[in-house]
Amino acid sequence: MKKTLLALTSAVFILAGCQDEKPADTTAVDVPQATETETTLNATPIEEEQVITEETFIDSAHNAQNALDWDGTYQGVLPCADCEGIDTTLILHPDGSYTLEQVYKGKEDNKLKSDGQFTWNESGDTITLVDESAPNQYFVGENILMKLDMNGEKATGDLASFYNLSKQQ
Repeated sequence: MKKTLLALTSAVFILAGCQDEKPADTTAVDVPQATETETTLNATPIEEEQVITEETFIDSAHNAQNALDWDGTYQGVLPCADCEGIDTTLILHPDGSYTLEQVYKGKEDNKLKSDGQFTWNESGDTITLVDESAPNQYFVGENILMKLDMNGEKATGDLASFYNLSKQQ
């Protein structure tokens, strides 16, 4: 009986010594709360999931106006309804002024040059050339300007890339 009691006591000490150490102190992390919960067909709830909407990606503190190196010279050939294309150079100055040079390929009296001021929209991602006769809006991206249509929308489809002006280094 003494041997059994000794073996049992030894086993308890050995098992007690094999326990995992306590984990190191951890820091609390704020996890966004989900706004919708998914459920399976048998109505048992599963993990909550964050719903991603268009507003999720809007960061009002960082926009093209204050986060990008937008000033400089942009060039490209824009589509033209009655010519071969409009060779366009748009220079944006840090003081909010611009210089626009357009050459209508294949036409006489084909050069136009204008200067003026531009303004930023409320979101800080689109500029409007104020002193131009027609609506002249450009979406400002990383080293690119995208000419917008009459409604302020980006061009879509196969010809969308032809409405881009690239920043020159």
